[in-house]
Amino acid sequence: MYNYNYPSLPRNGQHHKDHLIKVSGEGEMAVQPDSASVNLGIITESKQLITAQQQNSLEVTKVIDSLISLGINKNQIQTFDYRIEPDYDYDQGKQIFRGYKITHILKVKIEDLSIIGKVVDTAVQNGVNYVSNVQFTAKNKESFYKQVLVLAVNNAIEKAKTIAGTINVTLLPTPILVVEGGSTVQPVFNQPGAFVKGIASTQIEPGQIIIKAEVMAEFKFTPSY
Repeated sequence: MYNYNYPSLPRNGQHHKDHLIKVSGEGEMAVQPDSASVNLGIITESKQLITAQQQNSLEVTKVIDSLISLGINKNQIQTFDYRIEPDYDYDQGKQIFRGYKITHILKVKIEDLSIIGKVVDTAVQNGVNYVSNVQFTAKNKESFYKQVLVLAVNNAIEKAKTIAGTINVTLLPTPILVVEGGSTVQPVFNQPGAFVKGIASTQIEPGQIIIKAEVMAEFKFTPSY
C-alpha cells in the first residue's frame, strides 16, 4: 500500500518543508538449501520408573550409534528435550496410574541432504517412534539476505518514483529514513509422526528456501508549482 502526504499551500503562501512519500519495499530470492535438521524421539513406557529410564537410555544409545554409522558427527546430535511423566488411565472419572512415560528427543543436523530419508529410516529401525520438525536451511543465508535487502531498497525507490510521477512532484531520490525488517521463510514439516519399523523408504524433498526482506522508507519531495 502506498502512503503519501499530498502538498497543500498554507495561507501565507509558503510551502511546507516536510512533504513526504512513505513506501514499503520488498525483495525475495529462492535458493537451494544445503543443510537440514530433524527431531527424532524415543518414547518409552513402563510401570517401573527405573525400568523405563534404563530401556530408554539403551534405545537412545542404539539410535545415536546407528546415526554415527551413517557418517553423522556426534557433535551434530544433541538432546532437544527430555521428559519424565506419570501416565494415567481414566475409568468413570477416576484417575488410575498406568506407569511412567520417558520422552527423549534428539535434534540431528544433517549436512548431506541426500541421506535425510535414510537417517529417518535408520533411526526408526533402531527404536525411534517419534519424528518431527524437519527443517532446511542455507549455511550462507546471511549473504543471500544482503542481496535480497538490496532488492527491497530498490523496490522502495521505484515505488516512490512512481508515486512522485503520478502526483506530478519532484522526488529527492535519496530516502531520509529506511527501516529494515526481514525474515527467512523455510519449508518446514511441523507435523509429528509415529513410524512403524519396516515401512518403505522415506522420501523427504528439500525443495527451495524463499529468503525475503522488507524495508519501510521515507522520501522528501518538492511540489512542481
